[in-house]
Amino acid sequence: MHNEFTAIIEKDEDWYIAYCAEVPGANGQGKTKEECLQNLGEAVDLILADNERTL
Repeated sequence: MHNEFTAIIEKDEDWYIAYCAEVPGANGQGKTKEECLQNLGEAVDLILADNERTL
């Protein structure tokens, strides 16, 4: 299954911080935008997988 979600990315001094409003609790951080988005994607995947198990 392929889903698309919105990533909101902010820069806080040396770190990038991102969250996904469509998936409560999904957030990521990293020293680069790419690392931040990868961490956010992993968080989204984990939350969606957990939600599937609890249904």
